[in-house]
Amino acid sequence: MNPWLVSVIVVALLFDFTNGFHDAANAVGTSISTRALSPKSALVIAAVLNFVGALLSTHIAATVCNGIVLPQVVTLPMVLSGLVAAIVWNLITWYFGIPSSSSHCLVGGIAGAVFVGFGASGVQWMGIAMKVLLPTVVSPILGFIAGCVFNAVLSRTIGQMQPHKVTSRFRHLQLYSACGMALSHGLNDAQKTMGIITLALFASHSIQAPDVPNWVKLVCAIVMGLGTFAGGKRIIATLGSKIFRLTAVDGFSAQTAGASVLQLAAHWGLPVSTTHVVTASIMGVGASHNVKAVRWGVTRNILMAWVLTLPISGLMGAGVAYLTSFVR
Repeated sequence: MNPWLVSVIVVALLFDFTNGFHDAANAVGTSISTRALSPKSALVIAAVLNFVGALLSTHIAATVCNGIVLPQVVTLPMVLSGLVAAIVWNLITWYFGIPSSSSHCLVGGIAGAVFVGFGASGVQWMGIAMKVLLPTVVSPILGFIAGCVFNAVLSRTIGQMQPHKVTSRFRHLQLYSACGMALSHGLNDAQKTMGIITLALFASHSIQAPDVPNWVKLVCAIVMGLGTFAGGKRIIATLGSKIFRLTAVDGFSAQTAGASVLQLAAHWGLPVSTTHVVTASIMGVGASHNVKAVRWGVTRNILMAWVLTLPISGLMGAGVAYLTSFVR
């Protein structure tokens, strides 16, 4: 087998693993912080449902494979360069506990590598604008509004219930909202690695059309589940308590709102950031109580990472592609 192809598949699966532990907080951070689930139980549930979700669709994989760069101009070194850039950015933001977007660092890395390796015409700029940048702006706004409205309505509905009963019942309900969030995360994020491996197989002429093979779906689903089980405690702490101190009702609202937005995005094949959506949902839940209750200082740091992820990973992908051009 082509050694470049083997390298790309191995590194792509490594990215899939880092994506799992980097974004585990999306599914379990709120459930752990409200003590609805123990860390071990939450991560097991998230890992299993990430695996299941990854097998349910390939709409987003098709977008990553066909809608970001021109498949026919892509080479294996370009794909490898983009993956290396994405992994490095994932590890940097994980180390500092910043919930940045694994999706955007992957898109940026691949686009930057193709830009250097082929030229600007190899990047589908309109595809990035409509399928990445526009959803980047819209999905967090929807997550914020959904979290704010859902929690406000829910708080009014249960206003007369005794606090201890509310906490007890919603800790149980969080089991279901956490499952929905984990399923949505697998449905959204694992497909991006599927798309990249499919792109590499097509570039190496191992497959005749850029359609996701069944073995790619299965392997990516397994690795995503394993990565999720590995955790990512730094980011879990940020999402679970540093933005806004969540109650069981708040956690249920944030997870339900976030999962709803992600399901819509997956239906339309839009590779949105689960991190952006869930973080915005938590902000919306906090704002529904009191705007001052949200720790906007932490939020500013997160927003900065959101803005910087795509261009920095693009530059990193371009840089790695430039260096690999000397070793081919």
